[in-house]
Amino acid sequence: MRRVAVFAAGPVLLFAVAACSPDSTFDDAKGKPNASASEGKGGGLRLVDAVGRLKTVAESRTGYERDKFHLWIDDDHDGCDTRREVLVAEAVKKPRQGEDCKLTGGSWHSYYDDKTVTDARKLDIDHVVPLAEAWDSGASKWSAQRRESYANDVDVERSLVAVSLGPNRTKGDKDPAEWMPPANDATCVYLADWVGTKLRWSLTVDTEERSKLRELASMCAETTVDYEAA
Repeated sequence: MRRVAVFAAGPVLLFAVAACSPDSTFDDAKGKPNASASEGKGGGLRLVDAVGRLKTVAESRTGYERDKFHLWIDDDHDGCDTRREVLVAEAVKKPRQGEDCKLTGGSWHSYYDDKTVTDARKLDIDHVVPLAEAWDSGASKWSAQRRESYANDVDVERSLVAVSLGPNRTKGDKDPAEWMPPANDATCVYLADWVGTKLRWSLTVDTEERSKLRELASMCAETTVDYEAA
């Protein structure tokens, strides 16, 4: 079962994100960035230091196929697959759950574009680090089971996020050197999500990606990242 974000300090968090601007931590009521942030474990690394922990390796997409990542499993056998687990966990207003985990009603905050969405069909569940990017960055060497675990990582709060269709389709397989969320307040949160996910899964970065991460991290002096190895 996906863990719900915890906002008080304590040892059970997985990713921690602090402000990069006065309103860019997580607002519990709206699911948007605000001063104490989501999951982490311990005191947290400064974002710029977390970027420094990433190993730089040339990327290769040779052999990539999306179906090499088994998506949307029901790992805990509760009738809700990964997509629905994330939708339920991230809802600002909880949807009603019917037979076979059919969801109706509810509302969500898409932090990429700072939009409120009231129709779950208009949301994508985004892999913050896209599947193809993960493949390029080390997942090509993983077992099928580890790729499945990555594709359905509900054990931390920020590996998978519910976001509007538009920005997610524009993002595609791009890394932060090629795409960033359009909402101004999303920058530091997204960087922490990206770097935390890469560190969690021991994924690498390429030269251009590292350069962009360092550049943007310099604008997020108060942002911290905690991660727990998968």
